Amino acid sequence: MKTARVAHAGQIHRARPHAEPNRLVLDNGRVVGEQDVVWLPPFEARTIFALALNYADHAKELAFKPPSEPLVFLKGRNSLMGHLGVTRRPADADFMHYECELAVVIGRETQRVKRAKALDHVAGYTVANDYAIRNFLENYYRPNFPVKSRDTCTPIGPWLVDARDIDDPQQLHLTTHVNGQCTQDGHTRDMIFDVASLIEYLSSFMTLGPGDVILTGTPEGLANVQSGDTVVTEIEGIGRLVHHVEGDRPEAV
Repeated sequence: MKTARVAHAGQIHRARPHAEPNRLVLDNGRVVGEQDVVWLPPFEARTIFALALNYADHAKELAFKPPSEPLVFLKGRNSLMGHLGVTRRPADADFMHYECELAVVIGRETQRVKRAKALDHVAGYTVANDYAIRNFLENYYRPNFPVKSRDTCTPIGPWLVDARDIDDPQQLHLTTHVNGQCTQDGHTRDMIFDVASLIEYLSSFMTLGPGDVILTGTPEGLANVQSGDTVVTEIEGIGRLVHHVEGDRPEAV
């Protein structure tokens, strides 16, 4: 089952796909076009965990050796944006790139769970695009707030796919297209630390809860995006997340 959160006519609704392409069924039964709503993140996020260098090919791309344990950092909820939204490229950015990532949403309280049972605690999966502005990075092992908690810089969605509908989160194809050109092509089987291992690791020292989300890292294939670009991050069986890049608004005087 796929569900979304959207705003329509002044209210927030749960929505699901309609049988007709590019249409949605709202929770009140009304059928609307995909362009007639404002797409929101498909769940109400609590804590946002993100992984650095969780694909060996990406670590190699950045000239780092693969980590021996998960490199986890936190992000602010202000960074989340919905499908078909706009991400701002800072005027002083030298290199800003997308990161197509499988996002794992926790469904219930999780404490000290073992890897073999970890996926039982997942509510669902969605697509995230975790933009990074490289010239604001202190180092690749500790991404700082100007890189990873910027407003609008983490589009997520459009759908939350029930965990029961994904047989194996480590068997999913990921791609990114910029203005129609494929620039990133990877697979979740290439994660250094798989989804179950990440849940085991995090829950070993803290309690996870409903709405916590883990962004599991990105494979190689980064490209500098510019104002006016359309970026599509897609994960097999999960969804196709479309986003637009625009330059910063002029500062208020």
